[in-house]
Amino acid sequence: MKIFDEIESEVQSYARSFPRVFNRTKGELMWDSDGQEYLDFLAGAGTLNYGHNNELFKAPLLQYIEDDGIAHGLDMHTKAKGEFLQAFNDNILKARSMEYIMQFTGPTGTNAVEAAMKIARNVTGQQNIVTFTNGFHGVSLGSLAATGNSHHRDAAGVSLTGTHRMPYDGYLGDDIDTTEYLDKVLSDSSSGINSPAAVIVETVQGEGGINVASIEWLKNLQAVCRKHKILLIVDDIQAGCGRTGSFFSFEEAGIEPDIITLSKSLSGYGLPLAVVLMKPELDQWKPGEHNGTFRGNNLAFITARLAIEHYWKDNRFADETKRKGQYISARLEKIVNQYGEGNFSARGRGMFQGINCVNGEIAGEITRRAFKKGLIIETSGADDHVVKFLCALIISDENLKKGIDIVEESIREVCAKEDIPEEVVYFRAS
Repeated sequence: MKIFDEIESEVQSYARSFPRVFNRTKGELMWDSDGQEYLDFLAGAGTLNYGHNNELFKAPLLQYIEDDGIAHGLDMHTKAKGEFLQAFNDNILKARSMEYIMQFTGPTGTNAVEAAMKIARNVTGQQNIVTFTNGFHGVSLGSLAATGNSHHRDAAGVSLTGTHRMPYDGYLGDDIDTTEYLDKVLSDSSSGINSPAAVIVETVQGEGGINVASIEWLKNLQAVCRKHKILLIVDDIQAGCGRTGSFFSFEEAGIEPDIITLSKSLSGYGLPLAVVLMKPELDQWKPGEHNGTFRGNNLAFITARLAIEHYWKDNRFADETKRKGQYISARLEKIVNQYGEGNFSARGRGMFQGINCVNGEIAGEITRRAFKKGLIIETSGADDHVVKFLCALIISDENLKKGIDIVEESIREVCAKEDIPEEVVYFRAS
């Protein structure tokens, strides 16, 4: 369609990697306007953990709309919001013996991050936030200051301030615990690092290249924060809602963040919804002090409640996700062993994994070939050097295998420098 070239901004990115006009989706599948079928290993950049147009959510959502249910409610009390809060409290918080206050922010992840950092600054009276190399927290100015990627930072147009950058786990090598460095600079009055308000961290850095913080490192990070009376913020926007296996990505580490940000798959249906969870004593906002016109997406409350009540009332869904994650790990390790550890390496946790390639050119060629075979999969990392597996958690075993088969075939072709026909060879999922 010419209209995209005529008036849509050059800022578009995914459309360049997947140049088709899509018009129908179901589960882990997408179809373009020509009726061609694709297997989706992008899943809305992690927004569609439960797949496209999940039948468990669709009919109740349509009924809610048919009954003239409230769609937009600012921060007013509505039945839909109350039922979501109750479901989240019962099935997520109380089930884990967690006590948090929930704040509804603007509808995107960066809105939640901005609010979380503002809370930390206001409560502590300190200005700076400790962030980590390769971290990604959004592209509004506060979140962007906490983001490491120069491609995004360079577009800010102003100086980005208010943060201290520290090395993430593994950044200085596998044998160096970078939390010891953080502890040192916080303990040394001559380090040049003033007492910060908080530390913000992703347990798995998605956009940063599927960098995984070890359980020990996360525990040590919390210990350092508590030692220096610094708030710990976990940005669980992409790694949360089951992507690593448990609902929160930090559960395996047994840590207890002071503040948590959630968005992306929280609504269950791809509808915009973002929240901040904070310890009750941190909820020191004055009424209306932080707001947003679209913090009351009641349509998202409907589907978010259904997602929680169906998938998180017991451990069965988490166990299934972990099982699929183990399968992905085994397949990726096999691919790495077959095509050389010097060329590729596997990384990730749960169903949040990727293949680290030598460079972005190789990773890009792999994903381009995969797309010609009918697989939608993206790259991540500072140099787009990681092929990133982000399929829906509800994907069938058959389609999970087929998707990885396509990636493996694409890697084999790239390694052999084989050419495939220019015409599109579509992968048909049954």
